[in-house]
Amino acid sequence: MTARPFRSGHFTPLKRPRFLLTSAVTGALMLATGHNAAKADEPLPPGVPSFLSDIHGAEAMDWVDAQNRRTVTALETDPRYTVFHEQALEVLQSKNRLDIPEFLGGQIWNFWQDAHHPRGIWRRTTLASYRTEMPGWLTALDVDALAKKEHVNWVFQGANCLKPKDRYCLVALSDGGEDAQTLREFDTQARLFVLDGFVLPRAKQSVAWVNRDTLLAGRDWDGTGATLTSSGYPFVIRRIIRNEPFDQALEIYRGEKSDVSVDPATITDGDGNSLFLIRRSPTFFTSQFAILSGMDTAFQGRNAGTLQWLPLPEKIELKGMIHGLLVFALGEDWTRTGMDKIKQGSLIAVDPKDRSGNVTVLFAPDNRQVLDDAAVTHNSIIVTYLENVRGHAMVLHRHSNTWQHVVLPLPDMSSVRIIDTDQQSDAAFLKVEGFLEPPQIWLVGTSQAGLEKIRQEKDLFDTSNLAVEQLEARSKDGTAIPYFLVRQKGMTPNGHHPTLLTGYGGFQIPMTPAYDAVLGRLWLSQGGSYAVANIRGGGEFGPQWHEAARKTHRQKAYDDFASVGQDILKRGIASRDSLGIRGRSNGGLLMGVAFTQHPELWKAVVIGVPLLDMINFENLSAGSSWIDEYGSMKNPEEARFLRTISPLQNLKASVTYPEPFIFTSTSDDRVGPVHARRFAARLEALKKPFLYYEDVEGGHSGNVNAEEVAHERSLEAVYLTQKLMPKQ
Repeated sequence: MTARPFRSGHFTPLKRPRFLLTSAVTGALMLATGHNAAKADEPLPPGVPSFLSDIHGAEAMDWVDAQNRRTVTALETDPRYTVFHEQALEVLQSKNRLDIPEFLGGQIWNFWQDAHHPRGIWRRTTLASYRTEMPGWLTALDVDALAKKEHVNWVFQGANCLKPKDRYCLVALSDGGEDAQTLREFDTQARLFVLDGFVLPRAKQSVAWVNRDTLLAGRDWDGTGATLTSSGYPFVIRRIIRNEPFDQALEIYRGEKSDVSVDPATITDGDGNSLFLIRRSPTFFTSQFAILSGMDTAFQGRNAGTLQWLPLPEKIELKGMIHGLLVFALGEDWTRTGMDKIKQGSLIAVDPKDRSGNVTVLFAPDNRQVLDDAAVTHNSIIVTYLENVRGHAMVLHRHSNTWQHVVLPLPDMSSVRIIDTDQQSDAAFLKVEGFLEPPQIWLVGTSQAGLEKIRQEKDLFDTSNLAVEQLEARSKDGTAIPYFLVRQKGMTPNGHHPTLLTGYGGFQIPMTPAYDAVLGRLWLSQGGSYAVANIRGGGEFGPQWHEAARKTHRQKAYDDFASVGQDILKRGIASRDSLGIRGRSNGGLLMGVAFTQHPELWKAVVIGVPLLDMINFENLSAGSSWIDEYGSMKNPEEARFLRTISPLQNLKASVTYPEPFIFTSTSDDRVGPVHARRFAARLEALKKPFLYYEDVEGGHSGNVNAEEVAHERSLEAVYLTQKLMPKQ
């Protein structure tokens, strides 16, 4: 589950409550009341002690420590662990990694971590320098030095800058990688935190700049949780003026306690237009947008302004503004009175000043295409899209009253991601990568050719004997389910090839080709194969692919995943004794269901930062924000379904299960560690074998520093080789 933030170059909120890759109820309540115990509506299964719900409680942490010591002893004593750890750390700290760029204030900025800077440095250079092999970087913020000085385990989580000059930014710092952040005003020219500048203390919060001395913010205003939704996100937006006490902040808008969240946003374009927006999210997948005007920005001014709600469908995502037009991606079909239907998955432009309801369709995918993302420059729109789960990109230019499409010639069998765009020019950065092709950075819009590859990461593992193919399985209902297979060249179908299968199947997030050098060194280079299942619930084939496995239809995703596993066995790629599976977050839930529904298919199961107690998930961390994906125990039909799939409650004493490796993080304030703890405790009560590891840092994403990531990935690699490559 991931946050889906507004792109920082054009929007000022730092985060929105969206999953791949967001926040949490338990964490929010901890901030509000100091109480860090999860609550459950229903009794726990036998053998699951209630103290495990007290996330940082002494008894719970003693249990975690005992489990960690047992798991570390079992895996770190394997001689392969030291080799794997060295290889993983070498990859994660490699100087050959790409320095991912961001446009900011006419310069190129980058956040970089290595062995000398494990927490990282935020640095800048010019575009001309960045285009060279050895850019001249100037460090603006050293997070390691800051953490040492303040004795806090700071994790840099981005910056939210005042447009158009980007001199003043709110830097987001997280303690240990949790979603809750402290925001501090930073001067990017002076490379210092602003003396007596804005400081918003630790909270789940979203903030937008209005001007140099004014912010719009949503947060836990009084520390009691009264202004947080049931999902743990803010629903009250107030205006903050420099040096004004928080208790005097003027209320601008108040949503509902039942909403998922309410966020402020400032959106700009390259022509100097700007709008202040309020986005209300009644559910995880719906948004309502209002334009805020007439707000008083003077000290002690009490005019909250007026809101004009835009007449738009609710399944819609804002992508940017160009020449005064708001650009949206449609998540549902939209039929307006007396007009033709606009197809879901289309990219549209709306003039916020035009009350006639005119809409321009910028891009309408055909039956083979799926809109992935879009972002604006000064005069163009960059669009990425999928064709049969393969990434592509195009540039849209307005010519007279029409928008012309120019498809960019990028490598096939790849993922294409928009890194950032520049509204002061027509420049954009794209990241292109494949399973066996290291990431590349392409610069769009600055050369006569319109496209230039300026970076390519060096190979971090040997791919010379590897091949990628796209295969297809048939699900239980006959639906064709594609999957990628990375394998050894000339592989014979004898069933003896150790294979790791992964999937996600949720929140309309596609699983596309990605270069994972740690996987390459620790698994593929050891002779393993790797499969990625494109199951329903994801976004590989548009909104309808997601909708097909939402709520009570979710069993289709689990059937799809099992069908891919069965297809791998049927083709002779692997046998049950050489097939393992791995998933994180919502993918961790997928692993939990695969573990309980089909234990006969897998020899190894890696269950990462998972949801596993689906009967009580609404009361654990940010669970209630995901009701629109999973359903609710308050709905009788959905409750009946959740009981049938909840991994924790469907563990049985009479069933023989493979020994799983379960990992989570204490500081994960998004999904939280309680799901994983309860599952492990229930296995222990049933006298079933398992390995459990809980990192005390790292948050949901688990990316505090390279050392911690290398440690967890190496434990996984030892586990997988022990199970699937016992003779090596």
